[in-house]
Amino acid sequence: MLVRSIVAALVSFTVLATAGCGLVGGVVDGMYSAVGLSDRGTVIARRAQIRSSYAVVAADLLEVKRGDVLTITDQVEFEKVLWYRVTAADDDQTEGWIEAQNVITDEILEKSRALAEEDADAPPRAAGQLRAKSNLRLSPEINDSNILYKLDGDSTFEILSWTYVPKVQEAAEVDDSSGPRRPRRGAEADPAREAEEANKLDNKYDIWYRVRLDKSVSPAPAGWLFGRQVELQIPGDIVYYQSPQRRFISWYRLDADSGEEGGKVSNAGSYLIFTRSPVSKAIDGVEPEFDGILLLIFDKFSQNHYTAYRTAGEVWGRLPVKIEGAGDNRSFFIKLRNNSSGQTEEKIFVMFKDRSRIRLTPPGDMSSFESKTSK
Repeated sequence: MLVRSIVAALVSFTVLATAGCGLVGGVVDGMYSAVGLSDRGTVIARRAQIRSSYAVVAADLLEVKRGDVLTITDQVEFEKVLWYRVTAADDDQTEGWIEAQNVITDEILEKSRALAEEDADAPPRAAGQLRAKSNLRLSPEINDSNILYKLDGDSTFEILSWTYVPKVQEAAEVDDSSGPRRPRRGAEADPAREAEEANKLDNKYDIWYRVRLDKSVSPAPAGWLFGRQVELQIPGDIVYYQSPQRRFISWYRLDADSGEEGGKVSNAGSYLIFTRSPVSKAIDGVEPEFDGILLLIFDKFSQNHYTAYRTAGEVWGRLPVKIEGAGDNRSFFIKLRNNSSGQTEEKIFVMFKDRSRIRLTPPGDMSSFESKTSK
């Protein structure tokens, strides 16, 4: 191979220029490292081809699939496309070229694993799916240095948390074809309406989701996704209880038997749900993660849901929630801001069964945590 010949020539020259034979090992290691001969990569595409060269007319040598490990021995940019020369782990140790977009290097993969380790014991708050291909990133911002790789458009994942970032109108990944709003011809500006629009969450912030991915979807187990590319996968039995003014942002199924088939809930169940209105409610620059609580119980006899609890007004809350107990007797430990003291406190909501109905007892001082704004 040409690369190895060049390395050998450079090593020989270096050895002749130095008197110490003991330096040879270090020189060889250094030269191999310089051209990437010791790198490894993992296939991230569902399927990809190792080819005889990076030319258009090259032959396919071996099909590899997601999760296969390759040894990277060289790299070339050809017609603005980066290619890796690799050795496969098959019986023939097939050598050839593969597009770099189909492979994630160990160095980058370790960064994703470190991120996943931070949330190893965190329960998911929601589930999501990408609408289109999108970059999985190490941090909630758009720049060239934090990209792990590009996920397929139908990728699914668990949502562990999210953050609101002041909107960047020129963001390259914005998926918004509606364009700027045009004022109605002849209509005068309405300052009150403009102020209301400006105070909407979607107009003030971009939301970023911190996600965990199954190894069947991605070798990289964790990262951040731009929210405009994400569609929340709200369970089908409760999605119709959502409204534009009360979006479901997190839900916890309370049934022991979830009846899951193929990753989707196939039967109706009971849920503790956290909701969010579309209006900004930042305090000291921090938005609440939810401003409403809903407990939906599924009655197996009537085959319908009923509302066991709903906050009377709006609250200012933070996740995660802690759930203790089992069956019909549970306690929910929820973090709410006290409107009187301005402090965030953990309050206990107790679920119990009263004859044939499930009920929820809120904390006795709940009025201190609810605003007068009705839903």
